[in-house]
Amino acid sequence: MKSLPLHQLYKACVLKDLPFKSTRQLEPLAEIVGQNRAQEAVRFALAMPHGGYNVYAVGRNGLGKRTMMLRYLEHHLDTEQQSHDWCYVADFEEPRIPKLLQLPAGKGVLLKQDMEKLMSRLVKVIPQTFDSDSFLERSEQLKEEYGKKQEDELEKVAAQARRKKVSLTITTPGGYRLVAMNGDKPHTAETFKALTDAQRDKFEDSINKLEKKLRQALRKLADWEQEYADEQQALNKETLEGISGHQIDALIESYKNLPDVVAYFEAVRKDLVENLEIFLDDNEEQAAIAYASLDKKMPRRYLVNVVVHQKTNEVPMVVEDNPTYHNLFGYVENVTYKGTVFTDFSLIRAGSLHRANGGYLLMDAIKVLEQPFVWDGIKRALRSKCIQINSLERELTLSGTISIEPQAVPLDVKLVLFGDRETWMLLQDYDPEFAELFRVTADFENEMYRSEESQVMYAKFIASVVKEKNLLHCTNKAVARVIEHSARMAEHQDRLSLHAANIANLLRESDFWARQANAKMIQDVHVERALESAKYRSSRIRDQLYDSIRDGSTFVSTQGSVVGQVNALSVLSTGGFEFGLSNRVTATCYYGDGGIMDIERDVKLGGNIHSKGVMILSSWLASHFAVMDPMHLSASLTFEQNYGEVDGDSASLAELCALISSLSGVPVRQDLAITGSVNQFGEVQPIGGVNEKVEGFFATCQLKGGLTGTQGAIVPANNVQNLMLDSEVVQAVRENRFAVYSVSNVEEAVTLLLGKPAGKADSKGNYPKQSVFGIIQQRLEKMREHERQEHARDDQKDPSVH
Repeated sequence: MKSLPLHQLYKACVLKDLPFKSTRQLEPLAEIVGQNRAQEAVRFALAMPHGGYNVYAVGRNGLGKRTMMLRYLEHHLDTEQQSHDWCYVADFEEPRIPKLLQLPAGKGVLLKQDMEKLMSRLVKVIPQTFDSDSFLERSEQLKEEYGKKQEDELEKVAAQARRKKVSLTITTPGGYRLVAMNGDKPHTAETFKALTDAQRDKFEDSINKLEKKLRQALRKLADWEQEYADEQQALNKETLEGISGHQIDALIESYKNLPDVVAYFEAVRKDLVENLEIFLDDNEEQAAIAYASLDKKMPRRYLVNVVVHQKTNEVPMVVEDNPTYHNLFGYVENVTYKGTVFTDFSLIRAGSLHRANGGYLLMDAIKVLEQPFVWDGIKRALRSKCIQINSLERELTLSGTISIEPQAVPLDVKLVLFGDRETWMLLQDYDPEFAELFRVTADFENEMYRSEESQVMYAKFIASVVKEKNLLHCTNKAVARVIEHSARMAEHQDRLSLHAANIANLLRESDFWARQANAKMIQDVHVERALESAKYRSSRIRDQLYDSIRDGSTFVSTQGSVVGQVNALSVLSTGGFEFGLSNRVTATCYYGDGGIMDIERDVKLGGNIHSKGVMILSSWLASHFAVMDPMHLSASLTFEQNYGEVDGDSASLAELCALISSLSGVPVRQDLAITGSVNQFGEVQPIGGVNEKVEGFFATCQLKGGLTGTQGAIVPANNVQNLMLDSEVVQAVRENRFAVYSVSNVEEAVTLLLGKPAGKADSKGNYPKQSVFGIIQQRLEKMREHERQEHARDDQKDPSVH
């Protein structure tokens, strides 16, 4: 059998397929390369006007899901969409339920500034005006007028009392005394008793009548008191209108297209009159609270709290990296003043949902699910289409402080969640609402097909990374090397990896080595240096294992031949770095019932897939050598020097070859290693990690006395397309110091490993005597014959046995 030619071991990127000298000549991609399916899903979700069409982007980390989404949103947004500012202001009638104002983008801050200007003027002007001589004169005049009217009314009653010899004294407001007089002095109890009955009755009758009149007079006084208050209020209003009226009118004119804002200004106009004392009293408390809450010193009830401010009319795009409950839904802060916890509408703070309202909110699904109460809150907001700012402490009844209930903000947002497939499937299975709210799945590809056109597209993707990260430009040779490495990452000659994060890291590290060498551009040697450096940093454990092969601690043979012993190949992974290693698989045979004892399974070191592979071997052996008669040879299989769990069926071909060698007694070549999985029909199936496995045996041969020229690795025929071998291995093959073979069935593998033809059965099911299978058949036949003779001997000795 011939070894594989060089072109099948590594598919190079030909420079003539890259029509440019460097990435400087390429137009960077606006999109992410190779994600057409995901892009179409996003386009559909964004164009869909109905609710529930939120996006769940599925794919492993590093595929550029977030980058693609942000780029796509930047280039494909509906520019006619309006974004808004959202403000909270005081509701003067319902102070616990602040009012929500919706304004066009940029207007919220203007409104806040306009109110601050108005209030800063009123804070100065109102005390001056209400302290001025003209106002005090008018106020005093009003007071005097009403004072005189009151005095005159009381004087009338007092005069009537005097005529009846009764004294009227007014004490506190509403308190009065009517006392019978004895000349100039009030009657004492004794003098009053000394009067005749007629005199006493006359006094009592007079006092009763006077009391009625006094009550009438006091009612008039109370009415006049109210009139005075109304007139004083009217005077205040008139004075205030003179100061602030024209300013409020000017504000109403400038916001006339916003009815809610106009209504708020009218409410302010009315409230100013009713709360004039705020401006007239020197209020230290206001200043202290303003200082504590980082606000300006001004009457708090007239603040405008801009919770969301959009600088331009662009559609908002918000990426929330820490989606806690408060970060998403907003919260109400508290200020402590003199030991009292205080809050008001000016301390309402917006969350990401507020800032993304009218646009797009991007979050990581696992981070959202990790935060308590957040997932339920998001579903509630999406269903109700509004954001309610609820204090989490209040929801959990942990806080007894005074709280406010701001008006809910109408919600119109598209949510984009990034997550892996497992999380997506769990949500599909366990949350019935998930499918209703996230109707669109953007499924990201791990790799793309490799062709001349796609290589050019990939080069443009590399150019966009270079531009975005501000790296040195790459020559076409450097781009070709990155494309070849991408195919190696995809483990396929005709695929390219779409793991954008890995490619970006490679370019960054290549840029570092290029700058270290004072190069003007990234060359292929810099890419090679970056790859070698990354491999060296991650290969400590690999080198320790290689040391154990070099010093003989791990038993591996790379020369000669041994019965029942095969070099199998496995892949180990240490934190993202994968490498191949040789494992000795041994098989022994003994007289028995034809079963195969899997030592790994029996000691519970073998995984389910490994155990399945060994069972398939049993069925293959039985179908070839025990169709009519039972097998009288049992076997045991094990991975030598394996002290950890082993799983996977990629060693089942090696195990079968070890069994066949043991059954036939034909030795196995130790200068060859083999990998592959076997089905019941003896067909060799493809496995993973083929590059690392071949390179692992190549390294083992170098460690065990160097390459002899006969050594090589055997891989499944279907894995040839996955070969992107290291340049050192390719060079050794070129120099005929190493070889790679491919096999498609057990017979080919046996012929290669045991150095004899496996043998093909004739019409009667007999194999050629000199073939490996023929030798096994003859050996089993001898054992069956021996058993028949034993039975015959037993029958002669004791016929009653049957």
